[in-house]
Amino acid sequence: MKNKINYLSICSGIESCSVAWEPLGWKPIGFSEIEDFRSAVLQYHYPEVKNYGDFTKITKETIRIRPDVLVGGTPCATFSIAGLRKGFAEDRGNLALEFIRLIDRVRPTWVVWENVPGILSSNEGKDFGTFLGALAELGYGFAYRVLDTQYVRTSRFPRAIPQRRRRIFVVGHIRDWKYPAKVLFDQEPMQENPYPSRTKKQRVAKESTNRIRRRGDYIEDDVSSTICARDYKSATDLVVVRDNHTKSNGKPWSEEDVSFTLTAGDIPAVTVLETSTPDKTARVYKDEVSPTLTAMTGGNRQPIVFGNRVKKIRRLTPIECERLQGFPDNYTQIPYRGKPKEEAPVSKRYEAVGRAMSINVMEWLGKRIQKVHNV
Repeated sequence: MKNKINYLSICSGIESCSVAWEPLGWKPIGFSEIEDFRSAVLQYHYPEVKNYGDFTKITKETIRIRPDVLVGGTPCATFSIAGLRKGFAEDRGNLALEFIRLIDRVRPTWVVWENVPGILSSNEGKDFGTFLGALAELGYGFAYRVLDTQYVRTSRFPRAIPQRRRRIFVVGHIRDWKYPAKVLFDQEPMQENPYPSRTKKQRVAKESTNRIRRRGDYIEDDVSSTICARDYKSATDLVVVRDNHTKSNGKPWSEEDVSFTLTAGDIPAVTVLETSTPDKTARVYKDEVSPTLTAMTGGNRQPIVFGNRVKKIRRLTPIECERLQGFPDNYTQIPYRGKPKEEAPVSKRYEAVGRAMSINVMEWLGKRIQKVHNV
């Protein structure tokens, strides 16, 4: 009989790992999350699992059991090309080294660490080299690979998830680098991860989804931008809602309706009137298909969308963002601070989902670790 795998999850967020690995029979021996709302999500879904809070204080005596897998994604903003890129010179960057110290204290069989690809070039690559060197000094063999959510397929996600989300994963093993290499690069299980071949009918949204290409410039696409913690403030994707769009039963969509997943519609009929051009003249874009949507905010830069086929432009909903990460609907809609779940703070929901790992990627990794672990 194959042994069930247990794991310790740090920087747990809202526990993508548990959502992905529970169907595999894995058991969490503890979480580590300090942010209030995300901790409340953990308590709501996993009340029997202890949240240890600050992972820098976890010891082998604390958890009382050696984990098969230690998994975590330490804060990535300090390594991201969108940030100041202070790397290990910033406290958040140093949490990556604290992760190494935790490995030394609890000595798991497997290590899974996630971060942004920007760490490859942070401090001219020295930060990543320091991390890998420290892992090797502890006696762990390792391999690493950049995975993109939109290409990672599993039996539960046969078409992957239509979100552009590239993350680097370092997988380590206490005995040999060959085991992590099998997890990340073994060709036989790669059949579960072919490149996608989506058709126009495989939509992410009932309306047209327009993905940000650069600041203020949107393009129609069938794959969303990377879901991020600031989606409640800055719309990286906009959905064009059309009046004549109907459900499969012939009834029109209501404003509250959302789709099973988020993708681009087939014909984004858009008419935009911009009244704040440099020469102060009006500019009208009028066509059956608008190649881009210019996002303008505040004052005279507010776009006017009109025409008998266009209803409004809206942002992605929290449910749609959850689906773009692979979570069940309303996973983050929980009772919070004495209020019912229907009043869960929307900004907190966006933030929690944006900081999470994609479920399909974690399931893919879990299945491959399980296969190698049980050989």
